[in-house]
Amino acid sequence: MNKAISGFSKLSKEEKITWIANQYFSTPTEAITLLKNYWNSDEKIQKLHDEFIENTITNFYIPLGVAPNFLINGKYSTIPMAIEESSVVAAAAKAAKFWSTRGGFKATVINTEKIGQVHFIYKGDVSKLNLFFAQHKSKFFSETESITTNMQKRGGGILDIILKDKTDLLPNYFQLHATFETKDSMGANFINSCLEQFSKTLKEEAHSYDLFTETEKEIEVIMSILSNYVPNCIVRAEVSCPIEELEEKHITNPLEFAEKFVQAVQIAEVEPYRAVTHNKGIMNGVDAVVLATGNDFRAVEAGIHAYASRNGKYSSLSHAKIENGIFTFWLEIPLALGTVGGLTSLHPLVKLSLEMLEKPSAKELMQFVAVAGLAQNFAALRSLTTTGIQEGHMKMHLNNIINQFEATDEERVLIQKYFKKNTVSHSAVVTFIENLRK
Repeated sequence: MNKAISGFSKLSKEEKITWIANQYFSTPTEAITLLKNYWNSDEKIQKLHDEFIENTITNFYIPLGVAPNFLINGKYSTIPMAIEESSVVAAAAKAAKFWSTRGGFKATVINTEKIGQVHFIYKGDVSKLNLFFAQHKSKFFSETESITTNMQKRGGGILDIILKDKTDLLPNYFQLHATFETKDSMGANFINSCLEQFSKTLKEEAHSYDLFTETEKEIEVIMSILSNYVPNCIVRAEVSCPIEELEEKHITNPLEFAEKFVQAVQIAEVEPYRAVTHNKGIMNGVDAVVLATGNDFRAVEAGIHAYASRNGKYSSLSHAKIENGIFTFWLEIPLALGTVGGLTSLHPLVKLSLEMLEKPSAKELMQFVAVAGLAQNFAALRSLTTTGIQEGHMKMHLNNIINQFEATDEERVLIQKYFKKNTVSHSAVVTFIENLRK
């Protein structure tokens, strides 16, 4: 059967669903029913979701949970987390409670600079290009004033523009490398609009520049686009306490725990195979809050992992030390986030999440996200260096296995009672269910 179709985007949602169901499913009516079951009963909300992206057919739900008891810079917060992975929210909440009695989390925004670039090809005398840019730099600012006026009123705008010679990497390759402050907006549209005006100004001014030859006047702009790598948009999150205060149920020897913990972090600093999984744990916390607050978690992921490789080798984002009897655990990550514009003013649950965080500024949201990442990392490392990661994770995963086998309420009670005292594994649960049903 030919599964190609012309004009799919012009079909109504009902028509799209009917075509997909008939083309790809042996029981089309069941597929249609499933897709419609995930529609929102409120037509206004459903229409809003339908218009977020193209060719929508239904909603794909991810649970929204909360992790309470986060003491951050002396103030308690409850952090919203949108994620599908078992044990993440529980681990964050557990870490938050642990540190709430040990001084809490300290968070600091170090910088908020964002970057955009005009990539272009220039075939000519580099000294003339440098002179051209020096003479025309002010024009790049003046010709974007209509774009930057509102941002400047909020204290943001274009910070600087520099010309970069990249001919050592590619023949005739140059950049206009611009830095921006976008205050409480993520600023992608603002930055890209500025960059596109830069490219117009660059080509127009070059074309009329008397010192350029005809060849030099024909500057070719390849593209104008913001960068999701923001190494000067950094937030730091930290916890620390005297070693003896680390003692709890699973930490009976605080010094031994602290030393083992620091060694675990050091392994992630030098071993990329471990660093990737180590940092993935951090991103469990980071992405969950970024997603819950309507920000671009793909951009955040790309930028943070690039930052983890900034010294030429992929390494841990977090660090730990013992100094003068004090245990300290911290991370510094780049985060370009926004609390105005985009989904933040459209998605009802994003608005709810931001209200739960007491309507934070972009800087405050950076702190919440970094703290969630650090909490997640602490919880994972504490499990790894004490009881092992699987004990807690598999107990949380038990519900997924139970649901997979559509256990009745009576079966669920018996399964959960049995595995309170027995090791959880997929095969063990399956065997128990099969025996139960015999």
